[in-house]
Amino acid sequence: MKVILKADVKGSGKKGDIIEVSDGFAQNFLLKKGLAEIATASGINEITQRKAADQFHKAEELKAMKELAAALNGKTVEVGIKTGENGKVFGSVTSASVAAALEKEGFQIDKKKIQMAAVKTTGIFDAEIRLMESVSAKIKVRVAAI
Repeated sequence: MKVILKADVKGSGKKGDIIEVSDGFAQNFLLKKGLAEIATASGINEITQRKAADQFHKAEELKAMKELAAALNGKTVEVGIKTGENGKVFGSVTSASVAAALEKEGFQIDKKKIQMAAVKTTGIFDAEIRLMESVSAKIKVRVAAI
């Protein structure tokens, strides 16, 4: 019997999969607990259309992230930090302050996507922005005294 899974079923498949199972397993377990529905022509068509739409949206998102990475790659942002009279730095520059500096330049980047060590001196440092699993950009962070 062909069924469409409504939820992930360990050992059988993930939500949205169309699988072939025995009649007893389908009737006594999957259908009874609401984990699946009988695969009809309209249901199969709906699943294939939904999967095609998901692939299209993922491709569009990947394209947009690659464009953003190209715009960010090699960019230098300036972040100010308080320093004392003798050049001693108070605090550190974190990914949140880099995200705020990028936002001033028109880029909406989540601070969790910025990978860099905590900077406790002035100078120029490297940072990596991981936009997606396979898309990243490298930027320079110029830390200056305020």
